[in-house]
Amino acid sequence: MTYTHPQLSASTHWINGRFDGTASSHTDVTNPATGALVASVPSGTAEDVDRAVSAARAALPGWANTSTADRAAVLTRLAAEITEHNEEIAQAITVEIGAPIMFSRMAQAGLPAAVAAAVASIEPNIDWVEEIGTSLIVREPVGVVGAITPWNFPLQQTMTKIAPALLAGNTIVYKPSEVAPLTAALLARAVTRAGAPDGVFNVVYGAGKVVGEAIAAHPDVDMISFTGSTAVGKRLSVVAASNVKRVGLELGGKSANIVLEGADIDLAVRETLVNSWSNGGQACGAWTRLLVPAARKDEIVTKLVAAAAGYSVGNPLDETVRLGPLASESQWERVNGYIEKGIEEGATLAYGGPGRIPGLEDGAYIRPTIFSDVDPNSTIAQEEIFGPVLSVISYEDEEDAVAIANSTIYGLTAAVFGEAEDALRVANRLEVGQVYLNGAGLNMLAPFGGYKQSGNGREFGRHGVEEFTEVKAILIGGSTGASVAL
Repeated sequence: MTYTHPQLSASTHWINGRFDGTASSHTDVTNPATGALVASVPSGTAEDVDRAVSAARAALPGWANTSTADRAAVLTRLAAEITEHNEEIAQAITVEIGAPIMFSRMAQAGLPAAVAAAVASIEPNIDWVEEIGTSLIVREPVGVVGAITPWNFPLQQTMTKIAPALLAGNTIVYKPSEVAPLTAALLARAVTRAGAPDGVFNVVYGAGKVVGEAIAAHPDVDMISFTGSTAVGKRLSVVAASNVKRVGLELGGKSANIVLEGADIDLAVRETLVNSWSNGGQACGAWTRLLVPAARKDEIVTKLVAAAAGYSVGNPLDETVRLGPLASESQWERVNGYIEKGIEEGATLAYGGPGRIPGLEDGAYIRPTIFSDVDPNSTIAQEEIFGPVLSVISYEDEEDAVAIANSTIYGLTAAVFGEAEDALRVANRLEVGQVYLNGAGLNMLAPFGGYKQSGNGREFGRHGVEEFTEVKAILIGGSTGASVAL
């Protein structure tokens, strides 16, 4: 099965409201379910970045001076555009990264529209101008924003950046992942149809080391917003320091899910597998460490294994499949290596395991895997695997559970299952940016972001919009006294 994205077949970058130029080289996009060629996208250069930044800089004054209500209206129309193209988006993402089609429709295509609508809805609730004493506190755009996104949620991760950035009055140069670029052209056209002027949103395809670093180093880019690995985030921070631009980072995770005494075990088991294996476990906030009372470990593992049998693996275009292939062959090799490492380091393999799945050898299909008796200091308990691999870790008491949960370099998300008062007490002790209690759902108005090496800054809601603003204090003189230079 092959797929050709209609808007990439004859296009290059999107700069200043149109497809721009011809590229001398291209990067192939392959279907991880079959290895077949899907499309080719331009391999951008620093010169391409420079043209895009120039367009964004030229469009900035006009867009920044548009009212916030008018900018919110653009986002509302953008949400409608995304919704109208739900099936096209879902098909493209399923073919480029292997996400099951039902999940792609709901999350990969559905959530970006919901994010745009949610950001638009909060425009009246943001203090764009605030009075404090004799001063006016004004929120203004940062300027030109470089948005660099990963492959696991290609449109969703993009929308969490561009929607708040646009609402705040910034213009954007966007680099999609070279692994999953197929929705970028559709998004560019949708932003234009929604009413954003030419140059407000620009797309440059290409490799991170070339295009990503050129955006980060560009003197006319005022802010970098990056989602991806911790290693790349560190590198971009160094490059961006050349002109002290702002850097917002949403990085890796190794999220702990603590099951307390008194928890609804069946609920915890069901929600654990949904969260840790959705999108093939390729999510920075996946609850990949399940911390359970030592006395109940065997009971919980038995329930996990029984529930895991319901996770079918196969062709991601099959409506009944829950797990497709991983996003690439290199990703398969990475995850399979971690499964082998878990066995080597002495964890008990309760379900799944390494190697190819019979009948699915041609794609990047991996067995969803559960380990029990995992040492909290072992490799699979400390490093981000980014695949459907769940580590069950036993703890002795609440102090022990909290210490294990906080023992990694990451601090993105966590979960707690238990009696409401107990769960809240534990949540307040976890060194993470977001905690889900007893299977709570996503709240797009609540801030999302990490502690420690999971990054800085916040996305979603009011806090996410404020990340893309500068704060100016205007001190109003009169009879209150002389000014003082600080």
